[in-house]
Amino acid sequence: MAEATTTEVDYSLANPDTLTKYKTAGQISQKVLETVSGWCTEGAKIIDICQRGDKLIEEEVSKVYKGKKIGKGFGHPTTISPSSYVTPYTPLVSDNEEAERTLKAGEAVKIQLGAQIDGFGTIVCDTVVVGSQEGQDRQADLLLATHYANELLLRLIVPPGLLASGTDEEKAKAQNQKPYSQTKINQLLEKVCKSYDCNIVENTTCWLFERNDIESKKKLIFAPGEGSRGEGLPEIGEVWGLEIGVSLGTGKVKNLSDRATLHRRTATTYGLKRPSSRATLSEIVKKFGTFPFSLRQLEDERAAKVGVVECVRGGVVRQYEVIGDKDGEPVSRLFTTVAITKSGVTKLAAPPALDVAKYKTDKKITDEEILKILEQPIAKPASSKPKNKKKKKKPAKKTAAATAESDDSSDEE
Repeated sequence: MAEATTTEVDYSLANPDTLTKYKTAGQISQKVLETVSGWCTEGAKIIDICQRGDKLIEEEVSKVYKGKKIGKGFGHPTTISPSSYVTPYTPLVSDNEEAERTLKAGEAVKIQLGAQIDGFGTIVCDTVVVGSQEGQDRQADLLLATHYANELLLRLIVPPGLLASGTDEEKAKAQNQKPYSQTKINQLLEKVCKSYDCNIVENTTCWLFERNDIESKKKLIFAPGEGSRGEGLPEIGEVWGLEIGVSLGTGKVKNLSDRATLHRRTATTYGLKRPSSRATLSEIVKKFGTFPFSLRQLEDERAAKVGVVECVRGGVVRQYEVIGDKDGEPVSRLFTTVAITKSGVTKLAAPPALDVAKYKTDKKITDEEILKILEQPIAKPASSKPKNKKKKKKPAKKTAAATAESDDSSDEE
């Protein structure tokens, strides 16, 4: 009798299906971000925008992989962070004061959200100016610093020599170069921000993404605070969540008084004693797995506020504190989910490109090293199609065989 064998599924980027699922989740994230950005108008309630954004994510996710037995849903709930807020913010309906919070004209707000397909999550964040598509003076400095820091980071994580051109000797020389260290990346990003009289937000962190995990083994930390340090560098075959946070102030942060409403299930196991805690955890696992969620997304928000307390205390759920700029200065953030392949860096979910011509300032980047890096591509040109070359060779061989006795000059390739 033959033994039943189970084939282990390859969830790495070597499996084309993995990249397809990442891209599908990314397309949903970007589409919802674009719509939510249009809702950020003067006087709009933050809670209303968050709820509408979540509903849209659910609607878009329901349209893909119909009938397939795979999990899909939120990679990150819709969050709207006011001007000086650093972390994603999402108030609760039951917290009356926070639920009434509205957007103010001219403030830079951060929109963060994400979708996941089969555990492959994408997160995206953009900063928009409420009621305006243009920026001047210090606001322009902030948005331009964030834009160029993000563009620089995308290029600094490309593995050495991956996109090298020229002779074999030149390519080999490029591949033998050492990758940029976290210290060097941090220094270059700081230079960009300083060019616009801004600073990187303390402990801005980029994470390695894996299936069902948006905070895996490796991380990059910029402007690290005391006791903070990054671990590892991006490599081919990995997916990363790249974050850039920039402040008009010193970049130092502090905990705000707002309730922590954003949470995520951890890998820790703990025997919860309260029935309400067990019920809350069960709903969390069923609806969100190990991806971030807001307490407002649970069936009974008030019961969730009580049930989650023991979950956090026992370490089975992580609580994201609400953090803001220490001096109350405006903060801008961008978050891009990328895949690093043999072709370079692929944006899976990214904020829309900034139209830099709309932002007027007398400041600019002058550092030659940075300007040179910014000119580099992040991936090989999509126009290169090696498959076409193979198709050309086949008829060439056929012709050569058929006209062996004639002049072969017409068969040159």
